[in-house]
Amino acid sequence: MASLCLRKLIHQATRNETSCINKYFDIPLMQTMQKTTFSQALMVMAGAKRRLMFVPTKSFCTTGEAEKKSEGKKKTPNAQKTFGSIGRKIPQRILHVISENGDSLGNMHRGDVIRLMNDRDLKLVPLRENEEPPVYRLMTGKQIHEEQLKRREKQKASSKAGPVQLKELTFSAAIAKHDLETKIRQIQQWIDKKHHVRISVQQRNVADGPEKMLALFDQIVATMPEKATYLSQPRVVKEGKSTCVLRHMSDKEASEYRKMEKEKQTDILKEEHGNETESSELQ
Repeated sequence: MASLCLRKLIHQATRNETSCINKYFDIPLMQTMQKTTFSQALMVMAGAKRRLMFVPTKSFCTTGEAEKKSEGKKKTPNAQKTFGSIGRKIPQRILHVISENGDSLGNMHRGDVIRLMNDRDLKLVPLRENEEPPVYRLMTGKQIHEEQLKRREKQKASSKAGPVQLKELTFSAAIAKHDLETKIRQIQQWIDKKHHVRISVQQRNVADGPEKMLALFDQIVATMPEKATYLSQPRVVKEGKSTCVLRHMSDKEASEYRKMEKEKQTDILKEEHGNETESSELQ
């Protein structure tokens, strides 16, 4: 009678946990207990406990992986350093210092540099830290602000400009005037977009020589003053074909071109004035 009661109690306690026991012990415990005595059931449970195995699992993030991730975040070789003052925490002892006017002050100890910063109310900006000794410049707050604005504008301009493209045009040396004007307008649009333009001119009558083709290149460049210049000078590729490459002028080249044009105009005016004085003297 006592054995029957114990079997009923065990059956009631294990009825709701049968799935969990089957998962870990892989033994249909409930069916076994129903078919065996109480002592046999206890032996089965003891054997199941002995079959328990603890499997080591990998944690979500180890310390080694965390260190690798932090190192990867710190090492950013392509990151651009912001232009600005480093304050008074100068890591190097000896510096090559440039004044706020752009004059070289030579190599100085960092203590002397800090003293100079305090006397003139200036800030220290790193220019080339990898050199030996590193190069720093003393600047006012206004100078730093203006340089930061220049760099931002330059960065925006470079991102908008995009890669340089090479455009190509081929036409005959005997092209009609209207068609040539159309081609020149197309070249001007490409030059305004800072593209390179390769122009190829073909000539049917080889006996005329390449002079006509080369003169045509100069005629095209002359229609775009202060804009276009030669990236590759005109040259004869083969008989009856010449080519050149045009590009947009830089700001420095454009200013030099304007200067040369002014000098030419002044020389022409001087010659005209000299001719007028000579004619008046003869009269």
